[in-house]
Amino acid sequence: MDTARKPTIVFNANNNQCPSAKLIFSAAASVAATAMLIRSVAKDFVPLELRDYIFFKIKNLIISFRSEITLVIEEFEGLNENLLYKAAELYLEPTIPPDTKRIKLALPKRQGKISFSLESNEEIVDNFNGVQVKWRFVSKNFPPKNIQGSDPYNPLLLTNEARFFELSFHKKHKETILNNYMQHILEISKELEEKKKTLKLFTLKSDRYSGRIGDMWHALNLDHPATFQTLAMDSDLKRKIMLDLDRFMKRKEYYKRVGKAWKRGYLLFGPPGTGKSSLIAAMANYLNFDVYDLELTEIKGDSELRKLLISTGNKSIIVVEDIDCSLEFQDRLAQTRAMMPQGLHRHMQVPQQQMTLSGLLNFIDGLWSSCGDERIIVFTTNHKDRLDPALLRPGRIDVQIHMSYITPCGFKMLASNYLGITEHPQLLEIEELLKTTKVTPAEVGELLMKDEGTEKVLQGLIQFLQTTLSDAAAEPQPVMSQQYGEKVGRDLFL
Repeated sequence: MDTARKPTIVFNANNNQCPSAKLIFSAAASVAATAMLIRSVAKDFVPLELRDYIFFKIKNLIISFRSEITLVIEEFEGLNENLLYKAAELYLEPTIPPDTKRIKLALPKRQGKISFSLESNEEIVDNFNGVQVKWRFVSKNFPPKNIQGSDPYNPLLLTNEARFFELSFHKKHKETILNNYMQHILEISKELEEKKKTLKLFTLKSDRYSGRIGDMWHALNLDHPATFQTLAMDSDLKRKIMLDLDRFMKRKEYYKRVGKAWKRGYLLFGPPGTGKSSLIAAMANYLNFDVYDLELTEIKGDSELRKLLISTGNKSIIVVEDIDCSLEFQDRLAQTRAMMPQGLHRHMQVPQQQMTLSGLLNFIDGLWSSCGDERIIVFTTNHKDRLDPALLRPGRIDVQIHMSYITPCGFKMLASNYLGITEHPQLLEIEELLKTTKVTPAEVGELLMKDEGTEKVLQGLIQFLQTTLSDAAAEPQPVMSQQYGEKVGRDLFL
């Protein structure tokens, strides 16, 4: 009997194997060739605008499937500096982890502290209220361009660099990042900026007329060592000044509520050498404020004064020294002409662009005084009686401080600073002489600086005070005594 032969099924194990490498390379080459062909055809037949539109749509389609969202913080917004970029730079500096591979170091011009920042394409991760935020610094350079009109044999090249931060996070946290995290960055960066700040002393540039408004001042580091602890001043008066400054700093909302510009005016008056400049430096160090030295004799008119006011920064002290002899105001010249015989005043030469008293008053207490916050305006003079009464009223000069001759309390501070002593048999004799002698802290300080030993220095100071007292006894007494001047200074301190 014939047996029907059944078909045999053979399983080939190679059927389940991956394609060979040769097949993969062949397929990849075909795909690449097809892509090149499509790109060539698109380049030749599809307009550039249409291609950009297609690529833009494809990119947005890919992004729509991502769970992350990225914010970009550029260094500049048009021609203006982006303050949020600077805030982010300050905020990220202390958060750079120690395992970061590349960190950029810099010592900015006229700064005393090294700054740290991310190198290009470096990333760090920050956490805010449980939200993970990834920061990435990006720097892109563009080809340099020749500046038109420059020397063709030695052309000036304009190099372009775009710097920005990319801030990535899950898109469900968008509201938290925009509303809370950004405000957190601004607050922390403000604190860090205050800690890193190097005080500056600004003076007027001689070539400021050809520059921009923001480029009218020349800055130097303010390294003056004066503090309230080292001032040779009555301790009660120093305490009042510090309390007044503290109260001013805390009353931003109060000034806004009562409708006043957030500023305060001081007048320091008294003989030369009584420490007016040292007090200004101590105020700057105490508040961490920059100082603008405003020399009125170098200003051409009211218009320039307004420009200078706009160009000053917040948290600053604007100083006008020797206000009584800085310039002659046109208002006073007008009074002089009115008192002269008719017709004679026509021959008086008055500069066309001279500053006026009304311009100065508007600078202190007019509309232009509100162009900035946290400003202190300090005037100094050796002769208060020469100042116009309109300048002295409250709102323009809020605090008047009489810088008197040295007192026993001030001398104790000088002896501690210069000689390192708080007790000595000759100190009592010197303090008694100071009660009836008019000498300035500058004169006493110069005598204490002589490197001749404590005994000899103190004896020389005693001889100087005795000689000064004898000379003063032979001269007519002034109308205002030292004690009365000190009382007036304290009473006028508001």
